[in-house]
Amino acid sequence: MPITIADVAARAGVSKTTVSRVLNGKGELDETTAARVRRVIDELGYVPSARAVGLARGRTQIVGMLVPSLTWPWMGEVVQGVVDVVESAGYGLLLFTCNRGEESMRQFASQVSAKSFDGLLVIEPEGTLDYIADLHRGGLPVVLIDDRGHQRPFPSVATTNRSGGESAARHLLELGRRRPLVITGIEAFGCTQERLAGFAETYADAGLPLDPQLVVEGDFTYDSGRDAVNGRFKAGIEFDAVFAHNDLSAGGALQAIREAGRTVPDDVAVVGFDDVPYAAHTEPPLTTVHQPMREMGEAAARMLMSYFEGVPLPDAPTVIPTTLITRTSTVSALAATHLA
Repeated sequence: MPITIADVAARAGVSKTTVSRVLNGKGELDETTAARVRRVIDELGYVPSARAVGLARGRTQIVGMLVPSLTWPWMGEVVQGVVDVVESAGYGLLLFTCNRGEESMRQFASQVSAKSFDGLLVIEPEGTLDYIADLHRGGLPVVLIDDRGHQRPFPSVATTNRSGGESAARHLLELGRRRPLVITGIEAFGCTQERLAGFAETYADAGLPLDPQLVVEGDFTYDSGRDAVNGRFKAGIEFDAVFAHNDLSAGGALQAIREAGRTVPDDVAVVGFDDVPYAAHTEPPLTTVHQPMREMGEAAARMLMSYFEGVPLPDAPTVIPTTLITRTSTVSALAATHLA
């Protein structure tokens, strides 16, 4: 049978409240009594519940994290960044997804009501912003990760989607690519709008406005990338480059280009966005805009850890920049090595 706080109290000849005070450093205690309790704890090998200790201190020692789904290609990187910081600070992570829509949110709300965690990290599931904002206004510390290009009414960690689009455009222009096909993400997302704006404005500044027939809305899936390329080829609309708004749709574009008998990068250069592990293993390896997803998870988690130590949450977003990673989907192997 596991040793309990009652066993410690009985052996030391004190109340359970006294044992709790020794464990948590609360209240004034006679040092002789405290030393006796600590000696008994050592003798019995008592290990207090982390949750019980946290509750006694007014905290659960748990951080909540709400995400749309774990199937998004870059989600694992964000979660790992959070875990690295949270666990090293002695906290646990309670992870919630919205895979089942309203049912998932009801379960999440029940955990909020039960005060099951001390603070919340959020990658915003669609349609939940008002609810999350209400939680923040109600006193729950909230940090948003990846705000999709919109200012939110609580602290956030974001990246530079617009400048990521600009860097992709500059790279293709330097290679002499004049007619790019752009496969966007979901149009309503702020990140989609910013990536497209940065890319389009860079081409326009070079005197090469994008052909509207070569801007195709996708949904961040492999099939949307393949379908966009196939559709342009079937319509007889030529292009010499592809800028896809994520690596998965870029992978679909690579496949369709090969199936059409074209070569990458000689006939068509391809650039993705995110730099998920998959990007380095496409054929050929994918030039892409690196999103610092793990770093964003770490930064958001550090904000909460600092808040628990008394540091106010910042008013302005924390921005971690994107970087272009050059591989052989746009340049030769020798050139990619030189540029890297």
